Amino acid sequence: MGSSSSSYTPKSIYLDVDGKVQKVVFSRHCSPCDIKELLCSSSNIPRNTAIMMVDPEGALVSIDPTMPTNSPSSLYKVVPLSTGQLGEKEDMFQNVLSQVAEQFSKAFRINELKTEVTNRLAMLEKRVELEGLKVVEIEKCKNDLKKLRDEMTSRAGGRVNCPCRYNFSDDGKKLTPRRDVPSYPKYTLSQETIEALKKPTFDVWHWEHNEMLSCLEYMYHDLGLVKEFNMNPITLKRWLLAIQENYRNNPFHNFRHCFCVSQMMYGMIHLCNLQEKLTLTDLGVLMTAAVCHDLDHPGYNNTYQINARTELAVRYNDISPLENHHCAVAFQILSLPECNIFANVEPEAYKQIRQAIITLILATDMARHGEILDSFKHKVDNFDFTNEEHVTCLKMVLIKCCDISNEVRPTEVAEPWVDCLLEEYFMQSDREKSEGLPVAPFMDREKVTKPTAQIGFIKFVLIPMFETVMKLFPQIEEIMVQPLRDSRDHYEELKQIDDAMTETQV
Repeated sequence: MGSSSSSYTPKSIYLDVDGKVQKVVFSRHCSPCDIKELLCSSSNIPRNTAIMMVDPEGALVSIDPTMPTNSPSSLYKVVPLSTGQLGEKEDMFQNVLSQVAEQFSKAFRINELKTEVTNRLAMLEKRVELEGLKVVEIEKCKNDLKKLRDEMTSRAGGRVNCPCRYNFSDDGKKLTPRRDVPSYPKYTLSQETIEALKKPTFDVWHWEHNEMLSCLEYMYHDLGLVKEFNMNPITLKRWLLAIQENYRNNPFHNFRHCFCVSQMMYGMIHLCNLQEKLTLTDLGVLMTAAVCHDLDHPGYNNTYQINARTELAVRYNDISPLENHHCAVAFQILSLPECNIFANVEPEAYKQIRQAIITLILATDMARHGEILDSFKHKVDNFDFTNEEHVTCLKMVLIKCCDISNEVRPTEVAEPWVDCLLEEYFMQSDREKSEGLPVAPFMDREKVTKPTAQIGFIKFVLIPMFETVMKLFPQIEEIMVQPLRDSRDHYEELKQIDDAMTETQV
C-alpha cells in the first residue's frame, strides 16, 4: 500500500507567548542552534539568550529537530535561564560569545547562506526522490506503448485499422461481465489511507489497480451512494471491474487517470462540504461521471478524430466524438444487468441520472472550456444552490477541475503525468505527420518542452478556473489554488534555466 506522506514536510510546534498561541515551523535540516534562535525570536526573547523549553506539566523538552510535536491545546513555553542558573562566569562568556557570533553573522551573512544551502539541499533531495518515483511508472508506460506500436505494425496498413477506430463488435468481449464475485482482492484501508483519500496531496503512483478498485469501492460506500441507490455491493464490484477493463493502456488516458479524477472529485466533495449543499443523487452523478469520463479513450484526441475522419468523428458528426463515445461505452456497461449499479432506481429517476452523467462527461471536452466557465462566472456571485441550472453548471465546472487537476497535486506526484501526457501527444503527432495531417505545435516533439507545455496551461486555463470556483468555496485557496501558483512559478524557473542554457549554446 502506498503512503502520501513526505519526509520533507516541515515540523510545527506551538508556543504559549504571553498568553497567545504562536506557531513555529522549522525544517528537519535545522541545527539545534538554529531552532533556539527561532524560538527566541518567536517568544520575544533577545537572540542568543540561554533558554529552556517546558511542556504544560513543566517537564523539559529537548530543543533539536527530533523534538516531539504538540498541538494548540498543549502548548510549550520558552523560558530564559537566569544569571543565577548560568553562573556569573558562564553568563559573561555567553554574552561575549553572542557578540562575536553576531558580528561574524553580520560580516559573512551566515544565516542567509545557511538558509540558501538548506533550501538547495532540500530541492536536490526532492528532485532525486521525484526521479525515482517517475522512472517506474514511465517504464511501464513505455512498455505498454511498445506493445501498442507492435500491435499496430502487425496489422494491415492504412487508416482503417487505426486503434482509435473503435468498433463495438470488435471490442465487445471487453464488456462481457463476470457473473461470479470479482476476483480482485478486498483491501482493508488503513485510517491513514482513508484520511489521505480526501486530500489533493494523495499520491496516486503508489497503488496497483486492485488497490485503486478497492479505494473507489470505499468512496461509494463512504458517501452513502450504495445505500441511496440501493446498490448490490457485488454489482458495484462487477461494475468497477468492467470500468477498469474498458480503459486502454495509454500513456496518459488510462485507468490510473480515471482514478486520479475520481479521487480528486471525492476530495473536493469533502473539502467543499458538498454533502451539505448537494443531494446524494448529485454526488452519485459527480462520482460516476468522474469514473466513466474517459472510457475506452484511444489515445488520439478529438482534433485527430475529426481531421482523420475516423469512424467516431463520422458517427458523432465531429461534435465531441470522444466524449460522446465515453458516454456510449459507460451506458453500454450499465445496460448489462450484472453491472447495473442503478438497477434498483425508479425509471424516471434513472432517466434523470443518465442525462446528468451525459451532461458532465460531455462537459470535459476542452473545446467547450470557455463557454462553460463563462456561464459559471455569470452565476457565481449570486449562486443559488436551490437553482437547478446553477447546480448543473457547478457540477460541470467541478468535473472539469478534477479532469485537469494534476498540477494541484505535489510536484513529485504531478510532474510524472506531464511526461505521460507528452508521450501520448508525441504518439499522436508522429502519426499525424505520417498521415499528412495538421500537427499542433504543443504536441510536436521538436517544438515543445515541459515548461512551455505547462506554463500557458496553468496561467490561462487552470488558475482562472480554480480562482472562479474559489469565490464559491474560499477554503480551496490554500489547498488547491496556491499549489497551482507554485507550479506556475516552478515551470517559469525551469524555462528561464532552459533559455539560459540555449543562449549559452548559441
